[in-house]
Amino acid sequence: MHAPIHPDLTAVTAAGLEFRYGDTPILKGIDLALAKGQTLALLGPSGCGKTTLLRIAAGLLAPSKGSFSIGGTRVADAATGLFTPPEKRGLGMVFQDYALWPHMTVAGNVAFPLEMRGVPRGDREKRVAVALERVGLGGFGERRTSDMSGGQQQRVAIARAIVAEPALVLFDEPLSNLDRELRENMVSEIGELVSSLGLTAIYVTHDQSEAFSLAHQVAVMRAGVIEQLAPPEQLVDHPASPAVAEFLRLGCVVPVELRDGRRWIAGTDIALGDMAATGRADATHVLLPAKSVRPGVTAEVNIPARVKRTLFRGDGHLVVAQIGYASVELQFLSSVKPLAGEQVNLGFDTADLRWFA
Repeated sequence: MHAPIHPDLTAVTAAGLEFRYGDTPILKGIDLALAKGQTLALLGPSGCGKTTLLRIAAGLLAPSKGSFSIGGTRVADAATGLFTPPEKRGLGMVFQDYALWPHMTVAGNVAFPLEMRGVPRGDREKRVAVALERVGLGGFGERRTSDMSGGQQQRVAIARAIVAEPALVLFDEPLSNLDRELRENMVSEIGELVSSLGLTAIYVTHDQSEAFSLAHQVAVMRAGVIEQLAPPEQLVDHPASPAVAEFLRLGCVVPVELRDGRRWIAGTDIALGDMAATGRADATHVLLPAKSVRPGVTAEVNIPARVKRTLFRGDGHLVVAQIGYASVELQFLSSVKPLAGEQVNLGFDTADLRWFA
């Protein structure tokens, strides 16, 4: 739970936001607030509702229930029928497919939002030149976008989004069409640009590393709800539910049971500590965090496992091991390479375990 943001510092607010497609609920009561100058990442699998939420913010969809505000001004309210169209919301938007006009020059594409606002030509040219410099495309104004690489086209799309200095910039999975190396470089560039310009942004992605690299706050979404909204560090250290822990691949979530005043992995003889150590009388599941595994070390909690496979990653060996519960697998890094089929001991301290009701 976070302290409320002062109204004067709030850039985006969603209150009780719902959206239905026919009889099918897509969003089921979204509440969030984003401070000015911060980036919110909407993270989740396909079909979780993140793109629908972004489209409501953009004015491409109207909510079925609830309201949405930008900079303290309500732009959509299902109760009153209020709906401000996209061009009057002061937005910039970067699309997955760039949405550039191939017959126009780079400068023409970037200048388009300014033309729609009636900005005089001389002022347009100056602002376009500044925007292109900011994204590393100074001097490219007269080139055709169809002659540019994917990374360059993405920069053009970002320049177009920021040229009018909008109150809010929306990114709809903007890097999904790029190869891995270019994507990683662009994540860094977008982060630096958003920060240096003091922009407020909402960034939709299914890539955890993108979200964690860019965002001050990350909303992990599942089936139309926000499972947890928190800074990246808090999501990793204190996931709110098994669903969050599993989606973020933080480790292995297993059911537990209480016997003789102690917690055990359900259906096994693997003890996880007494009630005082677990600290939760209502715990039904536990997360065994991958980052906390101490292979081969005797610790407070010791779990036998069998190595299934290993993969050398440069910083160590990524080991996939099957623990003594059904077919549950846990991944962890090891400085030495164990052999497939080898029995290993996975040590944990009770303080590292995360318990869920």
